[in-house]
Amino acid sequence: MMPLSPSVLIKTPLGNITLELFIKQAPVTVSIFLNYVDKQLFDNSSIFRIVTDNNANQVEDENAKINVIQAGLPPEHSSLLAGIPHESTEETGILHKDGTVSMARFEPGSADGSFFFCVGNQPELDYGGKCYPDGLGFAAFGQIIKGREVLDLIYQKAEKEEYLANQITITSISRC
Repeated sequence: MMPLSPSVLIKTPLGNITLELFIKQAPVTVSIFLNYVDKQLFDNSSIFRIVTDNNANQVEDENAKINVIQAGLPPEHSSLLAGIPHESTEETGILHKDGTVSMARFEPGSADGSFFFCVGNQPELDYGGKCYPDGLGFAAFGQIIKGREVLDLIYQKAEKEEYLANQITITSISRC
């Protein structure tokens, strides 16, 4: 019997992470993510940003600090597909809990080839959160179901600045 939710395997030099993707709750976001996976656009991409309480460029509001690991294709990458409509946590009910995966964005509708993992619960990234002034939050679309300890190993590679001088390679992301 085929699983109701698709899953993907992310391979890194620090270990593998398996994600369950919530296609029923976030169909647009999961579809674009799987489009990148199926076209192998994430293969040899990277984990390029780790945001902690201690590194630069945090949001101005002290109550909106976040802890995330950002990966995929950075905003200037040439293989980015068009941005997608924003599926907020208010619509999907998927909150930014520890191990949740979500799409990075600037403006609503600009999410494309960059995604992030929540390290700990991150309510400021949900609808109504203070991370961005628009209060729309980010489009969460999945959860780590295996390899959560790998996320901790990656998080330990945080540097003084959010954007990593020593990026961590994503060897591949494929469907399970």
